[in-house]
Amino acid sequence: MSTREKDSDRITLLQGTLDVLILRMLLGGPNHGQGIARAIQQQSGEVLLVDHGSLYPALQRLERRKWIRAEWGVSSNNRRARFYELTETGRAQLVRKTNEWQRLVEAMGRVLAPEGGRS
Repeated sequence: MSTREKDSDRITLLQGTLDVLILRMLLGGPNHGQGIARAIQQQSGEVLLVDHGSLYPALQRLERRKWIRAEWGVSSNNRRARFYELTETGRAQLVRKTNEWQRLVEAMGRVLAPEGGRS
């Protein structure tokens, strides 16, 4: 499959989706921006690709809301990077947002399913 075909298989993230994905990736511990983006891409089976133009504003937004905190550190390739960590408030938001997404997925499934469960 060509890169162009692969890119067309990727799904554009809905507004608010990136926030919950970032929070979920930080549940495993602190990480830097590139590591968060890579984890989302890998865990989505290469379907979700996070654009850096979206990632860093989202990280700043989450930090302003106090859902994450950041501090400078050194990455595994010996570069200076900001490492983000989930706060208790962020953990609570993750639970709330995850529940919202599960309800949305169930509702969409009901709407998109063939009538009476038949195709």
